[in-house]
Amino acid sequence: MKFMHWLLVGCVVALPLSANAQWQWIDKNGKKVFSDQAPPPDVPEKNILRRSGTPPPRSATGMTDAPAADGTEAAAPKARDTAAAPKPSGVDKELEEKTKKAEAEEKAKRAAEEAKVAKAKADNCARAREGKATFDSGIRIAKVNSKGEREIMDDTARAAEQKRVQSVIDSDCK
Repeated sequence: MKFMHWLLVGCVVALPLSANAQWQWIDKNGKKVFSDQAPPPDVPEKNILRRSGTPPPRSATGMTDAPAADGTEAAAPKARDTAAAPKPSGVDKELEEKTKKAEAEEKAKRAAEEAKVAKAKADNCARAREGKATFDSGIRIAKVNSKGEREIMDDTARAAEQKRVQSVIDSDCK
């Protein structure tokens, strides 16, 4: 008796497996077709929604694309449209936008830094030209030493300073 009981339970459990062997596709008229046999060969591969033995596809909300009990499709069209939409080619659009934004910010930062350097060079050039004009005028120039005392520059110190000023003009005034 137990053997018959287990055999009956096994048949009841195996019964849904045969019902799962369903094919689902969209025919050339745009209607959804359900069958236990494969679709005809003229149905394109993209129109086959479910093959025999595979679970129905899940939408983004977790619902299946199966029709409602009254034969109408519930929320399936939206899910199918998003699933059928071409996926981005491995690159996230938000990531692309963030990358472009970061590159633009980096470019602006570099441009600001270059402008700052150019302004500093222009200021150095102007000061060096003023200093050269002062040295070329031949007037006496005094410097303050480390003790805080004023010292008048001799000819060698004056020549060295003129050379230094000229090198600043050569490097910064282009």
